Amino acid sequence: MLEDYLKKYLPKDKLEEGLNKLKKGIPVQYIVGNVDFYDVNLLVNKDVLIPRFETETLVEKTINYAKNLNTPLDILDIGTGSGAIAITLAKHLNSNVLATDISEKALEIAQKNAKRNNVKISFKQSNLFHHIKGKFDIIISNPPYIAKDEIIDPLVKNNEPPLALYADNNGLYFYQNILQNINPYLKEKSLIAFEIGMTQSKAITEIAKTYLPNSIIKTEKDLAGKDRYIFIFNNISN
Repeated sequence: MLEDYLKKYLPKDKLEEGLNKLKKGIPVQYIVGNVDFYDVNLLVNKDVLIPRFETETLVEKTINYAKNLNTPLDILDIGTGSGAIAITLAKHLNSNVLATDISEKALEIAQKNAKRNNVKISFKQSNLFHHIKGKFDIIISNPPYIAKDEIIDPLVKNNEPPLALYADNNGLYFYQNILQNINPYLKEKSLIAFEIGMTQSKAITEIAKTYLPNSIIKTEKDLAGKDRYIFIFNNISN
């Protein structure tokens, strides 16, 4: 199956080299240099996480919930990586999208992907909210959420950027920091959307209740039936 993917996307003169890289344990998406996500195609390399099916569902659910908000939407994507979430939302919603990342190299890829997919997005290098101004209708993030001692697939561990994978506090660090600082950046009617680790729902829900006690907090499952998303509704229907 992976060999078929290489044959589809690599020129014939690059195929043997690509097959050798595959045997060495390099992800096929990095070998080809791009990946399909939702209905866009994105450049990827070792500086960004490879977008996954679970994140496609996060985007799809967010698009559906966005119908309950006024347009044009102001959207903040924290930790944009390849730009997958920001680009897809910008393509499907009447919106102004700001995408941030702490990694300058990731932002370079994300900017190329925005141009590649003909969408207008603002980009800013920022550690969470450090350089952010304004209020948003939607704040969305698929942050690093793997605990540093957690065992993960060697293909992921050996190839994808650690900065985009691991987080302190048993993988909860970024959720804690985002939620405790998020209030000044939310419009009165707003949506917060997270992708989460499948065992983190209870802990993140408790964090959200602490800082957003009047909000509706909802956990949803991915296509495999695992807890994978948390949506937080502020003065909107769900």
